[in-house]
Amino acid sequence: MSSILFVPPAAEPLSLADAKAHLRVEHADDDGLIAALIAGARAHVEAQTRRALITQTWRHVRDAWPADGRIAVLPAPLQSLAAARVYDVEGNAQAIDLQTFVLDSVSAPGVVSFPPWSVPAPGRATVGIEIDTVVGYGDAATDIPEPLRLAIRQLVAHWYENRGVVAASGASLPVNVAELLAPYRVLSL
Repeated sequence: MSSILFVPPAAEPLSLADAKAHLRVEHADDDGLIAALIAGARAHVEAQTRRALITQTWRHVRDAWPADGRIAVLPAPLQSLAAARVYDVEGNAQAIDLQTFVLDSVSAPGVVSFPPWSVPAPGRATVGIEIDTVVGYGDAATDIPEPLRLAIRQLVAHWYENRGVVAASGASLPVNVAELLAPYRVLSL
């Protein structure tokens, strides 16, 4: 199954003003750089944890329905199901009633469950199923757990202070950031 970011987050989990206050930057000369660092830090935290911080929509594409009727959804946390469709042999989409599915939004990854007999089989062998999910902690920065927001602040500060520096040790994250992210990582088994 491949997953594609369909609707990106409408905002960042850290405002430019909050980042500048954390960095103790009072001028506007680096506003563009700091905004880029915020976006990069969010993307990095999301990749490291396999979680979406601000609400966003992802499209999950499958070739066939799983026999057990369970689809694991990443990134976590799963908020809702936006759409589900199958394609026939001619490539026409057929919407599936969302009431067919049961969502487990507590687990990470989230799970979309359904009785296997209740969904139509796709008519084409590849990319015959699309499921759109809404994921993330919420629309506001305050919806995100504070340790993840702190990790973004610290990562922005680290990158701002160490522009162009590459770690010889191969460490991709400062230790304090890695420790903040550790409890939120969604691991693959």
